[in-house]
Amino acid sequence: MSGPTASQSGAEPNQAGRATVDQLSQRDRQRLDNQLCFAVYAAAHAFGRAYRTLLGQHELTYPQYLVLLVLWEEDGLSVKEIGNRLFLDSGTLTPLLKRLEASGRVRRARDRADERQVSIFLTPAGAKLRDVLACLPDEAGDRTGLDMQGRKDLLNDLVTLRLGLQNGLIPD
Repeated sequence: MSGPTASQSGAEPNQAGRATVDQLSQRDRQRLDNQLCFAVYAAAHAFGRAYRTLLGQHELTYPQYLVLLVLWEEDGLSVKEIGNRLFLDSGTLTPLLKRLEASGRVRRARDRADERQVSIFLTPAGAKLRDVLACLPDEAGDRTGLDMQGRKDLLNDLVTLRLGLQNGLIPD
């Protein structure tokens, strides 16, 4: 990214050579490169591009891959359960599931007891992709430049970040 980092902004560096948030001026705190939200947003886009390359040869999108990951853990979940796991609403999830069904990777089935409920099941082709794509997390992880411990630490930090933000939000 361009622009000065916290340590280049004139603030005194801490032991690690970085300026603390308290040392940044108001103007520096408002620099794009100093925004945690933007760093996470930009990293998510970079992951999306990396996965687009890795998944393209299998004619899958990243959100479709996420659905498959959920179903590989537990097949036959309802649309609502999948949406809860992926933080997606049914309006976003339904078209994605229809495309996965059209490609022969999942099948949708209405619940006999409650016609409003739709469960999603892997087809043999969808189940087979689990083995085909087993190397994908390592391939994507290798592209980060982080070693395995760095990836685990980052994952833990991001989960903590997400939970903190979820717990800090005031519901409507």
